[in-house]
This record gives sequence, C-alpha cells and structure tokens, in this order.
Amino acid sequence: MSALLIFGATAQKVIANQAYTHNALTDKVDEMFKQWDRDDSPGAALGIFKDGRIIYARGYGVANLEYSLPWTPQTVSRTGSISKQFIAMCIAILIEQGKLSLDDDIQKFIPGWPDYGRPIKIKHLLHHTSGIREYLTLVSLIGKPEGSGYVYTPCELVEMLSRQKELNFKPGEMFSYTNSGYFLLSEIINRVSGLKTSAFAKKYIFSPLEMNNTHFHDNPNMIVKNRAYGYSPEKDSGYRLDILRLKVIGDLGVFTTIEDFLKWDQNFYDNKLGKGTQDLIKKMLTRGKLNNGKEIPYALGLNTENYRGLRTRSHGGSAVGYQAYYIQFPDQKFSIVILSNLSIFNPGRITRRIADLYLADQFTESPVPMQRQRSFEQRPEPISLTLQQLKKYVGNYYSDELDITYTFTVENNNLILKLRETMNTLTAYSIDSFGWGRRRLDFTRNRENKITGFVLQEGVVKNMKFKKINKPRRN
Repeated sequence: MSALLIFGATAQKVIANQAYTHNALTDKVDEMFKQWDRDDSPGAALGIFKDGRIIYARGYGVANLEYSLPWTPQTVSRTGSISKQFIAMCIAILIEQGKLSLDDDIQKFIPGWPDYGRPIKIKHLLHHTSGIREYLTLVSLIGKPEGSGYVYTPCELVEMLSRQKELNFKPGEMFSYTNSGYFLLSEIINRVSGLKTSAFAKKYIFSPLEMNNTHFHDNPNMIVKNRAYGYSPEKDSGYRLDILRLKVIGDLGVFTTIEDFLKWDQNFYDNKLGKGTQDLIKKMLTRGKLNNGKEIPYALGLNTENYRGLRTRSHGGSAVGYQAYYIQFPDQKFSIVILSNLSIFNPGRITRRIADLYLADQFTESPVPMQRQRSFEQRPEPISLTLQQLKKYVGNYYSDELDITYTFTVENNNLILKLRETMNTLTAYSIDSFGWGRRRLDFTRNRENKITGFVLQEGVVKNMKFKKINKPRRN
C-alpha cells in the first residue's frame, strides 16, 4: 500500500510536469504506448515538436523499476547512435575552425594507424564508407560483448582497430554502417581540440544551446539525476537491469531529455553554433559520395531520406537496455523523438505511426507496409565427425589482430571452444569447416596435412586469421 501511495504521489507531480492539451490525436498517440504505460514496466518518453515548440510530450511507464520512478519529458536517458549527429557537429565545428578537413587522412591524428594502400579520410568515417571492421563484433570475438559486464577502454579499442590487417572494402567503395568510424572520430576530436570530446561537446554544443541536462557519458561513475535505467526482458518473466559501464563514446554516449532535444532540433532551422551561420547546418546535411560518384542518403550522423513523399532527417539508436528514435520533417517544421529504457522497444515504428496521424493531409504518397528485412544465411547441412577426427582440432589458436587465444577441446563427442568464462559447442559442416551462431571458421593445413590455424568469418568481419600455438597466451 505504501509503495502505491508513493507512486501515486510521484505520478501526480509527473502529471503536473506533463500538462499538455489532450485531444483526439493525443488520445490515439497515448494508445500506442498503452502496453508499457504501467507502474511495473519500463517505458518511454515522447516529444512531438511543431514550429519551434513542444505540442505534446509525455512519459509512459517506469524509468527506474527499483524506486518506481515514472518517465517524464524531463527524464534523462541514453540515445545510442543518435549520439553520432553530435559527434558529426563537433567535427563540422573543427572544420569551421580550420583545424581539420574532410579529406584529412586519419593517420595524421592516430599514430600507428596501418597503411592499407589507400588513405582513410575523415569523410569516410562520417559517411560509413571507411571499410574499417566493426568494433562491436571485434570485442564480441574477444569475449567482451557489449553489455556483458567486461570493460574495455577507448585506448584498448584504438589499439585493437590499429592491429587489423585488412579492411572490409576499399575506402569509399561502398556504404556499410559501422560504429568504429564514429568512435574514432571522438578520439580525433580529443586529439585535435586538446579537450576531452565530452568537454568539447559541452563547450561548443550543449552550453550554447542551453541543453543543460545533456552530456556525453564518458564517466561511468557519474551521478546523473533523474536518469532512466535500461532493462531487458527475462526469459520467464520480469526484467533484468542492462547498464553499460564504459568510457567509450562517439558512436554512442549522449544522455539527454525530450525537452533538451527540442533545442537541438530547432538549431537546424536557426543555427546558434560555431560562427552562427547556416553553412554549418549545410555541411551537416551534405550526403556522402562513393568513389564512383554515387550519392548515399547518409549525411553527417543523419539519414536524409523521404517518408511518404516528404523530406526527412532521422536516426535511430540503441545501447543494450535503451532504444531511441528521432525524425524531423524540415518542410513541415515537425519532429518526433522517442527515448525508451526497454531493449525490445521499437521507437522507429511508433514515430512513423505518429507522423501518419499528424501529417495525414500533407503526405503525397500512400503508406508502404514496413517489411522487416532479414538476411538468412544459407548454412550447409551439419555432418558428424568421429572422435579421432575431432581430436585433430584440439589446441590453442592465437590471433595477433585480436590479441586473444581460442582454446579447443573435445567433450561428449563435440568440439568445444573455450573463451574466458564461456563454452561454445561447434557444429561441423565438413572436414575443417565449423560454425557456431553466425560465426564460421575454416581450419587451415600445411603441406604435411597438419592443422596450422583457422580463418574466422562473422558478418562484415572477414578473414580473421588465427595461428595454432603450443602454449596459450594470457587473455
């Protein structure tokens, strides 16, 4: 009873902070969040902006399950990859200050960066055309996946990326979304400006725009008032806490509120940053180009596309237990932003449904049903190998690109990979070819037919080579 009274009293205060006029449209919007608008569920905050003001904002569900603190437009939450547009603005400001250019080779700023035969430029990082391997996949391959509790530092990430001997493709050859580029951009901002990237963003973006409840979260021990904590569903019932404790920023890291985000949204129409001209905004909205001259929709930290015939600028974000989405319709001066603390929440779908309501009389194209694009990898049929065949793969294998040792053993007639505290059972597809999950590895042999190592593939990370060694190196 006392808990209900506390929640009720808090909810009354929340309602006072969310006093927006309700009408038929807002009732339909509230209905979209109904399943999360409970006192025992993580939820979200919504902001709808029109002509420079918030026309509707509300919190739904709980921002902190331990203390039953409800969501409000003032709740601070992670934005995931929405952070990329703030990093891009930092880069644009440094370009305006004459401290770097889009065509600068990143070797200029990252000592020891490998020579791949062609320069990787600042613009390649901004437009996801660098070919650099995805760091989230790399840390997963060393047994430290995002959200696992294992910590890795920005310095370790730079060293790991610098050890990669191959790119996924030649710089500028194609578009392939990767978090590595924006992480490296945050490191470049730090080295060029002489300020921590978080401090640079505060000085040149958040303070000028009076985004007083927004910051880059590079201190995992920092106390953040009114913070939403991230959650994921448990298999049986309830939720588990999902919190990142990393100093890594760039591709992610911005904490903000609905009310603060209005100020960022409005700056696209009337720029107050840098020299205060719209040239900075034009640079932010300039799409990338491939080597063949083809233009891509991705600008600087923003997708510039169309929805039902109307121009949009948008980006989504996720970070373990958080989801977020931002979309702006510049010609209508209309925007929607959703921040959520539930890992399975789909803010992109809801923002489109809200836009369908508010801009119904302005669309020039009919809605197209959203089709989830899934890439089903054609896997070969598994085969059975004898115990003697499996024992040939037992041993330790080292990758100098990952600086990690994989240990293989045979248990219960299965080939087992041991990495840190995990054990994975491999599936045999043919002699020397195995897989687990989305990963595929092919063992290599010498002229004497002895196994010398293997080559690992996962998604866009190709040809990761491991060499068989006598003694395991410390991981």
